Amino acid sequence: MRINYRSKAELAEMREAGVVAATILEEMCQAAKPGVSTWDLEMIARRGIEKFKVKSAFLGYASPPYPAVLCASINEVIVHGIPNKKDVLKDGDIIGIDFGIFKNGWCADNARTVCVGNVSPENRRLVDTAREALDKAIALCLPNNRLGDLGHAVQSHAESRGYSVVRQFVGHGIGRQMHEDPQVANFTENGRPDSGKRIKSGLVIAVEPMVNAGAPEVEILSDEWTAVTKDRSMSAHFEHTIAVTDNGPWVLTKL
Repeated sequence: MRINYRSKAELAEMREAGVVAATILEEMCQAAKPGVSTWDLEMIARRGIEKFKVKSAFLGYASPPYPAVLCASINEVIVHGIPNKKDVLKDGDIIGIDFGIFKNGWCADNARTVCVGNVSPENRRLVDTAREALDKAIALCLPNNRLGDLGHAVQSHAESRGYSVVRQFVGHGIGRQMHEDPQVANFTENGRPDSGKRIKSGLVIAVEPMVNAGAPEVEILSDEWTAVTKDRSMSAHFEHTIAVTDNGPWVLTKL
């Protein structure tokens, strides 16, 4: 495992990428209303990429090549929902919007789950829990803490409210590439904190809890990308790119 630690100057450049990623994500979140298709959101993202003269982190990624610049994951879709014209948002849906870019060679990655119209109290509670879990993990992005502290914070908060945490996908280091070392799990194998690698100043990680209303198991659909809850329960996803500094967590993708 080779972990990169960034200088203050490099973090300042990464912050520039983070602001662009967050600005475009915010525009998509504001547009996520009943009657809007996930392809409409894709078009907003593409216009933002062109406007800010940045590069998509998602388009063409991996194999098979990812075919869009964002992931749009509705209801039981956990992550990697491919935007299309047929998926039109309805009142009461929840949608996870995941978006990343490169600016000046630095990657920024962020995601948010949006409540569309009048969402049930049950689904709103799920979304709130996933967001709170991310906030609890961010608060622990401090020098000398351990990565397991973050996973324990996410897992314990989600499970205390009756939810499960997806284990098949985890957060990650981020910098010159979208996915770098270390992996940042949203759980701990023994259910306890104080495990995993110790965190140092200059580390930049993307923390991204995925919280399911039902069981944690995942099913990948035939497009080889779309990941849904195996029991088709609802799922919520939040993500920020965070720098560990001597002055505390610096959320690079926060406006």
